[in-house]
Amino acid sequence: MARRRYDITIPDLSGRRALVTGASDGIGLGIATRLAGAGAEVVMPVRNRRKGEAAVERIRRQHPDARLSLRELDLSSLESVAALGKELVADGEPIHLLVNNAGVMTPPERQTTVDGFELQLGTNHLGHFALTGHLLPLLRAGRARVTTQTSIAARRGAIAWDDLGGEREYDGMRSYRQSKIACGLFGLELSRRSSAAGWGITSNVSHPGVAPTSLLAARPEVGRASDTRDVRLIRWLSARGLLVGTVETATLPALMAATSPRAKDGGFYGPRWPGNAGGPPGEQRPWAPLRSAQEASRLWAVSEELTGVNLA
Repeated sequence: MARRRYDITIPDLSGRRALVTGASDGIGLGIATRLAGAGAEVVMPVRNRRKGEAAVERIRRQHPDARLSLRELDLSSLESVAALGKELVADGEPIHLLVNNAGVMTPPERQTTVDGFELQLGTNHLGHFALTGHLLPLLRAGRARVTTQTSIAARRGAIAWDDLGGEREYDGMRSYRQSKIACGLFGLELSRRSSAAGWGITSNVSHPGVAPTSLLAARPEVGRASDTRDVRLIRWLSARGLLVGTVETATLPALMAATSPRAKDGGFYGPRWPGNAGGPPGEQRPWAPLRSAQEASRLWAVSEELTGVNLA
């Protein structure tokens, strides 16, 4: 079966500065490529410099005049996050688009960040929370739109307030699900807080559906020596245009949320096929675990306490 093709129109982004985390491969690289092709200057903070340089070369093969800035960032280190924030604030250039995209998924064994947080919560949520906080002056100066990526895993589950780090009972998928619920709650709470405080920032949330990215593939850095059975099945389905998307189509919800003039502050965007695993992007109702403003406010307070970064 041939793949179904669909796309979105991205407006001219000349004169805009965008920052995309996780831009060295997969969905993040796809997002960065499209933003650069639309004229944006794209800041690409990466952990692996060699992968980052290869990503820059790949983008420039498609867009020779692309304006790209490679920076160093390890989202699992609050020190690294703070260093990037300090560096960009010193540049003094407003940021107009921020796509909180990077993530890790289900390491075989429980791991922690250098700051002692469970790896998935620390990287996927707390790292992005702190990064957004450090960049807040630049985001306010650019009247930025912030798009935070959650995951289809966040359709169910909850924040384990009494065991955030999974120290008493660890399950990799449960911890991943929690980290992505946190991402969604944060993105929607940022919208509410910016509106209340007059920051001038708009914030929304997207999810890519299901696609054959590297998240479930062999990743020695998280202790996974070989591809998982799940990613092999996803590749098979994707190649046949069944149920799930491709890496290219998985970029579209975030691109819509980040660039469309019609994308709403506080909106939620993802693939529209039944089950939300694939299909053309569109606005959706946030899943039940993302709807509670009370849970989001509690998460915000806990995140400030854990990271030492106050968003105000």
